[in-house]
Amino acid sequence: MFVTAVYFKAQVIDSTFLVKQWKARWITVPQTNPTGYVVYYFRKSFELTSIPKIYPVHVSADNRYKLFVNEKLVSVGPARGDLQHWNFETIDLAPFLRMGHNIVAAQVWNEGEQRMEANISLRTGFILQGGTDEAQELNTKNTWKCLQDSSYSPIKIVIPTYYVAGPGEQVEMQRHIRGWEKLTYVDSNWKQATAFSFGYPKNKVGSGEPTGWLLVPSPLPQMELKQQRLAQLRRSEGITVPASFPATKTAITIPPNTEATLLLDQEVLTNAYPTVIFSGGRNSTITLRYEEALYTKYPAKGNRNEIEGKKLVGRKDSITSDGSQNQTFTTLSWRTYRYVQINITTKETPLVLEDIYGTFTGYPFVLNAKLETDNVEMKKMLDIGWRTARLCASETYMDCPYYEQLQYIGDMRIQGLVSLYNSGDDRLLRNAINQIDYSRQPEGLTLSRYPTSNPQYITPFSLWYIGMLHDYMMYGNDSSFIKNKLMGARQILNYFKGFQQQDGSLRNLPGWNFTDWVDVKNWPVGTRSPGKDGNSALIDLQLLWAYQVAADLEQRIGMKDYAALYKQNEEQLKKPFEKILG
Repeated sequence: MFVTAVYFKAQVIDSTFLVKQWKARWITVPQTNPTGYVVYYFRKSFELTSIPKIYPVHVSADNRYKLFVNEKLVSVGPARGDLQHWNFETIDLAPFLRMGHNIVAAQVWNEGEQRMEANISLRTGFILQGGTDEAQELNTKNTWKCLQDSSYSPIKIVIPTYYVAGPGEQVEMQRHIRGWEKLTYVDSNWKQATAFSFGYPKNKVGSGEPTGWLLVPSPLPQMELKQQRLAQLRRSEGITVPASFPATKTAITIPPNTEATLLLDQEVLTNAYPTVIFSGGRNSTITLRYEEALYTKYPAKGNRNEIEGKKLVGRKDSITSDGSQNQTFTTLSWRTYRYVQINITTKETPLVLEDIYGTFTGYPFVLNAKLETDNVEMKKMLDIGWRTARLCASETYMDCPYYEQLQYIGDMRIQGLVSLYNSGDDRLLRNAINQIDYSRQPEGLTLSRYPTSNPQYITPFSLWYIGMLHDYMMYGNDSSFIKNKLMGARQILNYFKGFQQQDGSLRNLPGWNFTDWVDVKNWPVGTRSPGKDGNSALIDLQLLWAYQVAADLEQRIGMKDYAALYKQNEEQLKKPFEKILG
């Protein structure tokens, strides 16, 4: 199964499904580990005597899903969230339906304890709710068929740096379930799905206590999917490769009892689902390794265009061939790479590498900004910057797509401004602001990054969140959205007020008081040590700035009394600096 390039249209949601318990239930595969590493398939067949004008469904899963209708990919999700705000996508299936026999099929997976830190999980499950009376025939319950694909197992990725972006995949094709999304696939020996909980919208009203995932409509469009061929072969060992490979689909035969290595170069960094198609080569292994750059000695990268004397260290996937024709492997989650190294070890029979390519994915930003200049280098800088911005934007903003995929306030304030300036699309930024607001703790402080399964506090980042609110007020599309966030900003500043001394300066502020990765010796873990009195001018300046932007927020769209209070706090905090500066 491989990901195809499709485009998705947002649908209007019947408000009933936002306030009432769903008739659909979460389903799972019986007698499997509810929290472990698993890959499931679900199928539902149905007949149509006519094709409806609309056929909306609401769909979600824990942890991830790909939904197919009559063999066509129609949705990938759910968009990242937390258990109190678990996203579901709404898809109109009508364009994909046909007269007579129809199949809806889903691949659902959970990487268990090794899943990426940005993904929160309760237990593995799948839910689909019909959005009209007719579509409720598809409501998930025990009428759905299901099966676990036991061919998958995780490959733990060990890199000598902070890496929390999930495992690789090891797939034994001899046990792999092929064609599960096909109309002609026979699922008579599949199990009946186990239904274990109704779907509950977060804003459910009436009797009954919602449990588990509290469902909310995803505010995001589906991610872009576009086929992307690797640009060139940089190095080969063990076999001779045609010049057309890999930029053009070219079959390569690896003889029996051969070890071959191919180093492929995308020429630029990308986020993509790699797809490999191969035939024959029973018990042969194909290992794919992905990296941003090659290394002389980790972590020294040097010139990323250079490969001589360097090696590849990083995430990998491994496939063992069953010897049949046209076997296909596509990763469950996308990979980040410029370089892809393919290691192939054949046994008694030859293996034919039929094709390899990627399917680019990312938030569907459109570049509307233009730079008119005769300076060619400036134009290149804009192109590089925009490509970087796109690679760090998917269902959330990300500090880096390869190593972490976490949405940090310090990064996404810049990313949000780039989005607003260059595209005008504010949906991902609104989503980010909401998610940081959801992370706010009872004492007022936000987490430094969210969503995350591992809470982290970088205390000054809460101040930069207030800066994000101000940015949105200045350049976003809906000031009322920010007005509803002012109470959270007030709580944040109230938290910092508790650590201010009589002159306004902060003393012994708890948490990781990160400022920047400047000097490892004098700034351990990005933090400038405070003075002997526990004060830090760097942190005081950030608080001073936060009072300034908060005062402007309150003056324009909030309460003028708060604006006046923050102005007083600003003047108080300025005085120690005025004494120093004279």
